[in-house]
Amino acid sequence: MKRTIIAVSAMVALTACAPAGYDGTNGGEQAAVAAVEPTVTPDPEASAEPGASASPGAEAETAALPDGVKATTSLTGKKFPRMGSAVVNQEGFLLYRFDRDTNDPPSSNCDGQCAEVWPPAVTDGDPKLKGVSDDAVGTISREDGTRQITLDGWPLYTYIGDKKAGQWKGQGVGGTWFVVNPDGSKNLECLPKGTPKAVAPPAKTETKTETSTPDYNY
Repeated sequence: MKRTIIAVSAMVALTACAPAGYDGTNGGEQAAVAAVEPTVTPDPEASAEPGASASPGAEAETAALPDGVKATTSLTGKKFPRMGSAVVNQEGFLLYRFDRDTNDPPSSNCDGQCAEVWPPAVTDGDPKLKGVSDDAVGTISREDGTRQITLDGWPLYTYIGDKKAGQWKGQGVGGTWFVVNPDGSKNLECLPKGTPKAVAPPAKTETKTETSTPDYNY
């Protein structure tokens, strides 16, 4: 893989930052919030140094993905007129990092309903990289056995509130979710006013009994 890094910041007023349809209070979606706190399960296998875990192809190429889960086959560093630098997947959707995760050692704390709202960027192969440093990309093993891609040790996610490629409605959600730069750092451009709440998880056909209430927004 070619080792290149693209990191461009945007000097734009915050009022001009929000993508179309974004109202600054709920990420442009219904103001519904999940009623169950996500399960926090540190990954016991995530013990590598930041950026030092195996390349996505080394351990992930034999990892089977559950039915309905899409593999992340590429990471591309890209710049947007208002957001500045970001990383997108093969479908053009922006990737995020979570402040409640850790990158030293790399570990994901987003499971259960949290992972339904913020689907992990998992891989079953060797994603192609463009504008992202090969040295900074790695993987961790999730509880379900899938391999999640990391950038500078930070696990990567998409957001179901982003309905179209190029949206960043997850920026600043809960004060803990941020667009990721090509070097793994947080993109702090275009922060919304206030603290947006996450959209609700996808509706389930079966009935679940709620056993707890959240004390933070995932």
